[in-house]
Amino acid sequence: MNPFLLTLIATTAISLLALSGSILLFAKDHFLNRISLYLIALAAGALLGTAFLHILPEVIEKGFPQQGFLILLGGFLFFYIGEKLLHLHHGAEGADEHTPQDLGVLSLSADTVHNFVDGVILAAAFLVDIKLGIVTAAAVALHEIPQEIAEFGVLLYAGFSKHKALLLNFISATTVIIGGIVGFIFQEALISYIPFVLLFAAGSFLYIGASDFIPEFKKERDPKKALLLSLTFFFGIFLMWVFTFIE
Repeated sequence: MNPFLLTLIATTAISLLALSGSILLFAKDHFLNRISLYLIALAAGALLGTAFLHILPEVIEKGFPQQGFLILLGGFLFFYIGEKLLHLHHGAEGADEHTPQDLGVLSLSADTVHNFVDGVILAAAFLVDIKLGIVTAAAVALHEIPQEIAEFGVLLYAGFSKHKALLLNFISATTVIIGGIVGFIFQEALISYIPFVLLFAAGSFLYIGASDFIPEFKKERDPKKALLLSLTFFFGIFLMWVFTFIE
């Protein structure tokens, strides 16, 4: 089968996984309020786990670029600056805490970058070998299920309605299709830049996970709930570790 058609089918199927958050549409509001912080913890673990266990090893395997750490830092600083601009835009001068809306915007931005990169990687994999493309698509899909459910929870925590959160999550997920098309059409030109794109994405994941998400559930003072949140965070990392054996 044509590698482009396979790439299009795989990326479209993966983008539809964003609708996995719809399983939470039927939950009662008080239940969603109770679990939203746990989904934040799960997202933090998934972000850090993806950066350390998937993206960085992939770059090292492909050959770590000479300016790689600068690009990694650039991704980190990009979202730091973006966060400060959000605070200024919302008139949050002097506020020490992140608003839930800021977390939602940052989370969507990181997810969009991640999905686009996934699309580029899938296009390259299918062009190299159909079997490699199928295996890579399966691994990406398995990543997306917990990630998209957690992302849906982040958007609910940010104050979006259930239906709007699902719509925004789906729109963000469709960038995997754009990434697949761009990666296929310009693969020869972009293949040498993939390590840089991956490092930029890793930097953004590290910043959002460690600087924004972790402080949200780290503030919990109830010992039992704090322990459960920590275990949820570790479970997010554990999930990403398990997926390293599938790739």
